Amino acid sequence: MKNELPSVAPSTPRTTAILLSVFALAAGIALAGCSSKADPQAAAATDKPQNVTLTPAQRQHIQLLTLARSSFHRGIETSGVVDFDHDRATQVLAPFSGPVTEVLVNQGEKVKQGQPLARVDSPDFAAAASAYRKALAAAQAADQVAARDRDLFAHQAVSQREHAQAQSDAIGADADRDAALQALLALHVDQPTIAAIREGRPVARGQGVIRAPIAGTVVEKSIAPGQLLAAGSTPCFTLADTSTMWVMAQLFGDEPAVVRNGDVATVDTAAGGAKIHGKVTNVGAVVDPDTRSVGARVLVDNPDGTLRRQMYVRVQIQSSEAQQGLLVPVSAVLRDDENLPFVYVVAADGSYAQHAVTLGARVDDRFVIPEGLHAGDKVVVDGAIFLRFIQTQ
Repeated sequence: MKNELPSVAPSTPRTTAILLSVFALAAGIALAGCSSKADPQAAAATDKPQNVTLTPAQRQHIQLLTLARSSFHRGIETSGVVDFDHDRATQVLAPFSGPVTEVLVNQGEKVKQGQPLARVDSPDFAAAASAYRKALAAAQAADQVAARDRDLFAHQAVSQREHAQAQSDAIGADADRDAALQALLALHVDQPTIAAIREGRPVARGQGVIRAPIAGTVVEKSIAPGQLLAAGSTPCFTLADTSTMWVMAQLFGDEPAVVRNGDVATVDTAAGGAKIHGKVTNVGAVVDPDTRSVGARVLVDNPDGTLRRQMYVRVQIQSSEAQQGLLVPVSAVLRDDENLPFVYVVAADGSYAQHAVTLGARVDDRFVIPEGLHAGDKVVVDGAIFLRFIQTQ
């Protein structure tokens, strides 16, 4: 059997035209693919926002600002916690040991300096009172001997050695008496009781009194009748003068560098009351490892007791240090699809171009722009939303 080649139909003009069209289309697709691979910059250029061109009538609705470096005072808004004024607050420790017999004040009560806070059946008080009585008697006797020996020595009735010994004994006895008195004062014994001991009158047995070392409010009461106190270690009360308070504000980033002692601060309790004014009195030197913040202490007046310890507040600090920079109104700043800030700037040909910017601190209704703009740039401050609408159509 003979192998036969397949027959080929004779070509016609119509068939030839169709084949040429297919080849041309394939060649065009191939060239387009090669072109897109060979010129990525051309493809990227199509993604770049095109400048916006307006008609003269449309420009009438656009407001511009020519940028120039200006001086400003930075404002910082942060949170803070209220605390006692530690220069006007103290913890009262038990000055002597023994059981509490009576608590004389309640928490929240205002007290005067020296006012009795509690009574304690204290052997320390009894021992100190007894030591003072003995020291008084010894000093009185030694002073009498010294006075007599001075007279005898003047008449050469005693020797120089006996005279010197009597004077030394008197000095030592007087020193012991003064030390015993200081021991009573350290136990907060009042002057009437000391006078009674000095005059030999009886005083209440072992009745020590804890007294207020400062005037203020009893903000904490830690003892109750029957509780056994240890001298110098048992906390009994906390007293504070709440007419002034501290607000410990938190500073982050570069804020500690621009806040100074004496800067004006405003405290807002968010409770509907009036804002309270104060001043920065200290800026911390260390960073809190938990919050990564630096504390700034604000001293504020608190005559009506609005501020209470551990209350959370908002704090605004106005820096007194002048800074220089470029500022644009908040209305000029928009954000792109990636939420990055930008502004519209007048280009050389009169069109409006997007400029990506870095936002710094906010100063009232303006932003500091550390990067992205230069002095002399003309920025759209009113009408930026209109330009954005046209650009995205």
